[in-house]
Amino acid sequence: MARASKLRTLIVCTAVAILAALPCKAIAACESLQSGGSNYTICRFDPGLNRLEIRDAAPDGQPYRFFSALADDYAARGEKLSFAMNAGMFDDQGRPIGYFVEDGRVVKKLNRRNGPGNFHMKPNGVFFVAGGKAGVMETEAFAKSGIKPKFATQSGPLLVINGKLHPKISESGTSAKIRNGVGIDGDGRAVFVISDSLVTFYEFASLFKDTLDCDNALFFDGTVSAIYAPELGRTGNFIPLGPLVGAVETQ
Repeated sequence: MARASKLRTLIVCTAVAILAALPCKAIAACESLQSGGSNYTICRFDPGLNRLEIRDAAPDGQPYRFFSALADDYAARGEKLSFAMNAGMFDDQGRPIGYFVEDGRVVKKLNRRNGPGNFHMKPNGVFFVAGGKAGVMETEAFAKSGIKPKFATQSGPLLVINGKLHPKISESGTSAKIRNGVGIDGDGRAVFVISDSLVTFYEFASLFKDTLDCDNALFFDGTVSAIYAPELGRTGNFIPLGPLVGAVETQ
């Protein structure tokens, strides 16, 4: 059914673009989902139809930190930010602490060091956009892949690795937070998720694996997690953020 729906979207979108001689705006809708007694917001994007970008710093070199600043920057160029989410861990200045690529330029090299905290809960991984496709890949596998992404961000831990939960994520874990992350489903779509209630790592990872059909998924962050989804009336963040992933339309 998912593949049939995807094909219908492609046919309709192509027909509309040809008939109207206008850019196709195939921006996916976000939806609410309840699973295991917890509430989530899910946003799915086909990277072949939707323009996904990962940004951190404005043209003046200063990190955006807030969705409103990113949206205003796009609007000044005649573009519309239709969705955004914080996308990876960052330092006190809002700079990414892991691998980061923007417009094909490597801003920060792969971080393969050991250390404390979720980022270093290995295996960690990379979310990237390259050649009209999106992916989530384990850091060492990505390093060997030769992939040259247009956009990429590194975070950790991986939640799902080739169809299996991260080996250090335990069902008995009790730490519950608002969490967000991204996975790639069976149709190649980037599936962005934020919990709307407190969830454990196990609950969050299991959602990607068992409910959302994602063989690979990456944790972005917890506690500071935020989403920009105007269609749902969610457009602000109160805590300054670092890297931001967004879906962009030409107005």
